[in-house]
Amino acid sequence: MAWNDPQWGRKRNEGPPDLDELWRRFNQKLNELFGRKGGAPAEGGGRGRFGGIGLIIALAAIIWIGSGFYIVDAAKRGVVLRFGKYVETTMPGPHWHLPYPIESVEIVNLEQVRTVEVGYRNNVRTKVPSESLMLTDDENIIDLQFAVQYILKDPEDYLFNNRGPDEAVLQAAETAIREIVGKSRMDFVLYEGREDVAARAAKLMQQILDRYRTGISISKVTMQNAQPPEQVQAAFDDAVKAGQDRERQKNEGQAYANDVIPKARGMASRLVQEAEGYRQRVIETAEGDASRFKQILVEYSKAPGVTRERLYLDAMQQILSSTSKVLVDQKGASNLLYLPLDKLIQQSAAPAEIPAASVNSAVSPDTARQPAEGTFRSREAFRSREREERP
Repeated sequence: MAWNDPQWGRKRNEGPPDLDELWRRFNQKLNELFGRKGGAPAEGGGRGRFGGIGLIIALAAIIWIGSGFYIVDAAKRGVVLRFGKYVETTMPGPHWHLPYPIESVEIVNLEQVRTVEVGYRNNVRTKVPSESLMLTDDENIIDLQFAVQYILKDPEDYLFNNRGPDEAVLQAAETAIREIVGKSRMDFVLYEGREDVAARAAKLMQQILDRYRTGISISKVTMQNAQPPEQVQAAFDDAVKAGQDRERQKNEGQAYANDVIPKARGMASRLVQEAEGYRQRVIETAEGDASRFKQILVEYSKAPGVTRERLYLDAMQQILSSTSKVLVDQKGASNLLYLPLDKLIQQSAAPAEIPAASVNSAVSPDTARQPAEGTFRSREAFRSREREERP
């Protein structure tokens, strides 16, 4: 409050201030701000009222015009509407449009990943049977839940071409998955074909949504759960176990075949190689013997007696080299002289294996003398036979 205020110094119990006076002073202050001075009391009050109203209108106009400024983020687009009709799409950055109610702006997030659940809501256990139960090509019913993730690629089509674009995604997803499941067998959908079914469903959904011009791009289709209905779950589990046992037995048989067949093939190949080697060895031996016979024949024609004697000696040497007994035919005698060469060989090898001290202690002189005397007699008989055979 200013020091020159005429109300200064009045007591508080004099009553409330006059509202007209307060309004007149407020207008006066506004006039002073705009460079005007108060005139006559009657005229100054009217001018003050009109000046204050104009200032309020000007402030309201500034605020109204300022409400047309807006900022679009990097991942978003601004769709400008004039009396509800599409005008333009603005890119990220600061922009201005005619304020409401002439124009309005719809900010659309193009990178936000939206999700639609088919066959369940919020949790796989919260099933929606009207959406999840589907008929396969082999006339079996399966319970299928999946989720569809999508983003926006065209904000104008998303806002104006469809009344409920999210509902359109749900219906397109259900239509596409029912078509694909209806053309597939039950085992394929439940086990090995899950990824293939999801990929084909995403492609078919995108075609349907593009045909409707929804401005939506399908990002991913995720299979949450796929199983038979609960009423036949036990029987289906038994069938699955039987199929698994069948596959296990097939794998065991295949493993046994993979173990036995290579061994049999290897053995057959080895026998073939051995037979081939034997055949080659026999052929080479026969060819060598034939060549040797031809050479001997040439020499035999030159000296038949010498060659015949040499062949006889070679044959006897080859035959007698593998035996330990020798039979000697004496001319003019009917008995045969037996040379125990095997015993002689064993006795000659025994001293080398047994120490001399132990041999001397274990064998008596009479026992050791008998083999020596027998050997001496055999040698003397052989020498006398040779003297008789000499001319």
